[in-house]
Amino acid sequence: MQDEIQITKYEPKKRQGLIVIITGNGKGKTTSAMGMALRGCGHNLKTTIVQFMKGDLYSGEWDGVERLAPLVSLHHTGKGFCGIEGNPFPHSEHRKNAQDALKLIKKIIKETPPDTLILDEVNNALELKLVDLEQVMEIVKLRPEQMHLILTGRDAHPDLIALADTVSEVKEIKHAYRKDIEPQPGIDF
Repeated sequence: MQDEIQITKYEPKKRQGLIVIITGNGKGKTTSAMGMALRGCGHNLKTTIVQFMKGDLYSGEWDGVERLAPLVSLHHTGKGFCGIEGNPFPHSEHRKNAQDALKLIKKIIKETPPDTLILDEVNNALELKLVDLEQVMEIVKLRPEQMHLILTGRDAHPDLIALADTVSEVKEIKHAYRKDIEPQPGIDF
């Protein structure tokens, strides 16, 4: 029998909220942010996730996050991916939903600020003009100093990248859908 390893819990001298951007054209941006929510849950940190683009097709994280409640909560505010073939909603309706999401985020920050706030696919929403750069910058400025803010999605804006403390780019090397393999539960959605 091996000797047990002594596990030490690290505590930073100073806690500081970070701005983290996860961008790029590869698969795994939302998954990475969800991993941070899971990790935060292990430290008894509260995480709120607001999804800008998802909402018209079921995704496993919705029910998975419910199992992490009350520490992790998720709001899917979108009507699917704007401009993607098969999505029946006009740009104006997608923009209205994204604007409603911004109002929700401001309310969350003001009334019940979590330790971590994840704005899933906000970079896409910005690129598609569902939200404006000034609006996202306002959220960055409104967040409490100790709150971590995670922004996911392709095409992160250079001004947001400049503000961020950590930026990761997920690069596609190979993807199953390019081999005509359908999206798989638990991996792709």
